[in-house]
Amino acid sequence: YIDMLCAYGPIILGYNEPEINRAVIEQMDKGFCFSLVQPVQNELIKRLIRIVPSAEMALLVKTGSDATGVAVRIARGYTGKDKILRCGYHGWHDWCVEVPGGVPKAIQDLTLEFPYGDLDALEKMLQENRGEVAGIIITPVGHPLARPIVAPPEDYLAGVRKLADQYDCVLIFDEIRTGFRVAMGGAQEHYGVIPDLTAIGKAMANGYSISACVGKAEVMKIAEKKVFISSTFFPNSLEMVAAMKCLDILERGKVIDAIWKRGEAFLASLKKIVEQSGVPATVSGIPPMPFLTFDKADDRYQERRTRFYTETIRRGLFIQPYHHWYIAYRHTAEDLQYALDTIEEALTIVAGEYPA
Repeated sequence: YIDMLCAYGPIILGYNEPEINRAVIEQMDKGFCFSLVQPVQNELIKRLIRIVPSAEMALLVKTGSDATGVAVRIARGYTGKDKILRCGYHGWHDWCVEVPGGVPKAIQDLTLEFPYGDLDALEKMLQENRGEVAGIIITPVGHPLARPIVAPPEDYLAGVRKLADQYDCVLIFDEIRTGFRVAMGGAQEHYGVIPDLTAIGKAMANGYSISACVGKAEVMKIAEKKVFISSTFFPNSLEMVAAMKCLDILERGKVIDAIWKRGEAFLASLKKIVEQSGVPATVSGIPPMPFLTFDKADDRYQERRTRFYTETIRRGLFIQPYHHWYIAYRHTAEDLQYALDTIEEALTIVAGEYPA
């Protein structure tokens, strides 16, 4: 298969990367789960501080949900306030999960959701909860479930930054998907807006389970005293050496530039194919994160969607309708052309069977 889900984002390079494999095996022979901090942990933290614009301190954790959860706890500890305003998918933990089963209402009520791209709606929510909001957490690039990907409108992120300052709350960027992909320093580097805290992960170690909460020292220092964050497996060094080697490859090979270039060409071709097909569908995304969604033009859009994705998987293209796709470094020009040809064939079938 040509896999454009890339394990839902961690695979930035490709599967079975020899350099990363060798580094992990070498560390395995040395040991990887100890009682004390290992030198590689400090090396990786220093590296993150160098790469990510908002990073003056860092805490290494395991998953995206860990990283956003740590950021929210730090924001609450730093401000002494409880409510969180969120925009986007931030993981499965109680404070943010979108399916409320099993989560006490008292916890649900502490997190409020605002629409991406609407500063007026955000300010209204801040006004209605004045003095209670600990933090605003947002994905810099909007990537809602099964809906078009949205790049930030001009001055939007700067506007969110201004509102966070105005209402004395911590600004958190959830860069689990965009970190080390939109730019080495993430969307904050690309768009030039610096948050107080950042959650990063996924592409950081090309598939190994590691993430981090990084941020301004003034805010992060609360974790030294008032806020408890710990886990037996946070210091596991296999993931850390994988991250160090992955970052080596990303930095020396101009990987992100290559991904953007291929992604730009892919998006341009995809838009032409969809337009020519006549199928009511929308191409969206940024070059590293393309997507295709089916418009609710009539009551047959679900049938179109199901048939399209059935035909693509039959032809060896692994994509799905609820999550955007990714361009990985090891996707060759031939791989991406095959993906485009497959999409065109599938859309031709959809157009014939379910005309708009």
